[in-house]
Amino acid sequence: MKELLLYIARSLVEHPDQVTVTEVGTSDDLTLELRVAPEDMGKVIGRQGRIAKEIRTVVRSYAQRTGVKVSVDIVD
Repeated sequence: MKELLLYIARSLVEHPDQVTVTEVGTSDDLTLELRVAPEDMGKVIGRQGRIAKEIRTVVRSYAQRTGVKVSVDIVD
């Protein structure tokens, strides 16, 4: 799931080398913290949070196949 989130985020931003994902939590309840460059934050969040919402939906649906509960946090 970490690789999926990295792929999606790197596709959206202008500075893909500054994208990092940190896994926090247990194997059954996982939180992925996404960090991007400050100037790319708007591209990852989108207007009214639409892109961020869709990123969370894609990652959650992928995680559901493996039986893991995942949440995605976009961190400053």
